[in-house]
Amino acid sequence: VEHKADLGIIFDTDVDRSAIVDRTGKSINRNALIALISAVILREHPGSTIVTDSVTSDGLAKFIADRNGKHHRFRRGYKNVINESLRLNANGEESWLAIETSGHAALRENYFLDDGAYLVAKLIVEAACLRKEGKELQDLIADLQQPVESKEIRFKIDTNDFKAYGEQVLEHIKMAAEKEQDWQLVSPNHEGVRIACKGEEEQGWFLLRQSLHDPVLPLNIESNVEGGVNRITERVLNLLSDFKALKQ
Repeated sequence: VEHKADLGIIFDTDVDRSAIVDRTGKSINRNALIALISAVILREHPGSTIVTDSVTSDGLAKFIADRNGKHHRFRRGYKNVINESLRLNANGEESWLAIETSGHAALRENYFLDDGAYLVAKLIVEAACLRKEGKELQDLIADLQQPVESKEIRFKIDTNDFKAYGEQVLEHIKMAAEKEQDWQLVSPNHEGVRIACKGEEEQGWFLLRQSLHDPVLPLNIESNVEGGVNRITERVLNLLSDFKALKQ
């Protein structure tokens, strides 16, 4: 903003993750970054399947569907999304993008390398083309619905056999959620338990899953109404109250 730049670029130290900042200083990352590159990919490869990690928003799924793409929400871990995209292609399903909310991204045209620089270079080219039309990158995602609220809680599992304990928690949440009239189990789902919260005062979702490596159960919550995240959180915590080995 200070230097009146058109675009700011952010990489991690080994340049396999990236994000960008527009000329107003607004960051384009997570769901917004996925939506942005998806818009480009789906224009170039109509009908492509976009493979993402498990914590992407419902708004992103709608954004991709509105462009006649298919959103394949998979598991956390950049290797997981890349390998899933490779599997889909091998089975005859066109998938040109594998990307995580963390900023890891791999494109089929770039041999599915985990390459943040390639992603940004592609977006810079897109920005230059849009500039000729008097448009900006943000214009490509103007209709992306972002959640009103979002939150992550990381429950530490204070027991040696944390994997088995975590599975017990997930099964309990799954069974309990099925009894709630305004909650709906999301299927297909490839990681943890994802619940759509349909009530007027919640209008969102939550995902409870096992961490890839640590004795932790991350809980991700999003809502499209003010106060919705707190209401969902309260109900989930109530359902988990008997699991004493879970520590916030």
